Amino acid sequence: MALTLAISPCPNDTFVFHALVHGLVPGAPPVEVTYADVDVTNTAAERGAYDLVKVSYAALPWLLDDYHLLPCGGALGRGCGPLVLVRDERAKDPDLTGATVAVPGDRTTAYLLFRLWSARRPPARIEVVPFHEIMPGVAAGRYDAGLVIHEARFTYPRHGLTALVDLGEWWEGDTGLPIPLGAILARKGVVDPEAAAGWIRDSVRRAWAEPAATRDYVLAHAQEMEPDVVDRHIGLYVNEFTAELGAEGRAAVNALLGRAAAAGLTPPVASPLG
Repeated sequence: MALTLAISPCPNDTFVFHALVHGLVPGAPPVEVTYADVDVTNTAAERGAYDLVKVSYAALPWLLDDYHLLPCGGALGRGCGPLVLVRDERAKDPDLTGATVAVPGDRTTAYLLFRLWSARRPPARIEVVPFHEIMPGVAAGRYDAGLVIHEARFTYPRHGLTALVDLGEWWEGDTGLPIPLGAILARKGVVDPEAAAGWIRDSVRRAWAEPAATRDYVLAHAQEMEPDVVDRHIGLYVNEFTAELGAEGRAAVNALLGRAAAAGLTPPVASPLG
């Protein structure tokens, strides 16, 4: 019986899951894959819509009753945090009080980090906007600032925008820990979490061993990204934490959820990974 899998079309996800999706992992069941942005999968996971699903770490407090958090396959690292972008004329003033800020989802890790960063001087208005509309919207003046993730780190100068703050640098400087962005969950009662972690680790290792085999699949879903941007994207977001969170990765996840709960931004949860 096939398992349902939901991941984003971003290069890091398609690179990591190429072997699993294509039946190249020995012992793994077939999967039926759905591609959707993480704000969509966050909501779908609340309904138990998928057996394996990529979500934001920020969404975990609403999902852990029904899902196991897997210690691999996600996105966590250094130098890969969300950016707050503005037009040049706003770049000298980090104060967003009174501003309208476009964000890619209200339960994304990016937005949670933004809320922690701006807690003392929050913006006047938040608008949830499809990711691909954020940078053009800021450039056109529809929003005073925009919160962006993933490949926008490499492409925002093309829109004439400036990074007001790198929330990854802020988080790393404040905590000394890597930034936890996206997690992989396995539905309780349907998927054995240890088996699923084994399949995903195998899929990651096969991609690293033979990256050329993933190329056509990754580019087919890369939303018109140039090949060099795709390569930089994979190099940044697929790293040692993708194969195994380890003690440092676990500490980062627990720190994020602990700080969010202490600030009243999310419900408290027990340590999801011990």
